Amino acid sequence: MIHICQRSYKTGILIFIFMLLSKVCLSSEAFLKDIVVTTSKKDLLVYFTVQRCFTKEMEKAILNGVPVTFTYRILLDKKRSFWPDKGLRSLKLFHTIKYDQLKGVFIVTRSELPEQMATSKDFIWAKKLMTTVEVPVVPISALKKGDKYELRLKAELNKVKLPLYLHYIFFFTSLWDFETDWYYINFVY
Repeated sequence: MIHICQRSYKTGILIFIFMLLSKVCLSSEAFLKDIVVTTSKKDLLVYFTVQRCFTKEMEKAILNGVPVTFTYRILLDKKRSFWPDKGLRSLKLFHTIKYDQLKGVFIVTRSELPEQMATSKDFIWAKKLMTTVEVPVVPISALKKGDKYELRLKAELNKVKLPLYLHYIFFFTSLWDFETDWYYINFVY
């Protein structure tokens, strides 16, 4: 009897260690890359991409019709020496991908371009649209020459909401979660 209890105790520990290690090993460690801050004739623009955000499990779920949404946060502050920084702009962008199994196409919607719903049969192209951000942040007229500014960027996966009690069955969806660190870009206009 004691021998059986020790064996199940050891099995329980092994299962716990496996689950812990699998979460660490499967974590995507997503990060922002190719960050560019520039200006056009009338706007301050930011461009960046997210790397390592799609896991195999997430891709399988998308191919089974589960919609996935990424949230991008962009904050612009004016830096001030003896006063708190002044918030100039706070943007929250949403990119959603959904696979239409009947038509065999991926549908990508981006909140910064609401009139442009992109469709394609190419999953690589659809993932690239999901992970690429190109957006005007503020008009140039909102910036003052010689002042210091800080731009903060972050990407995260919206929590997947499964219907009814499926989230209890599909506990692995928590392994999809990703959130990048905040990226800070300080510049003088």
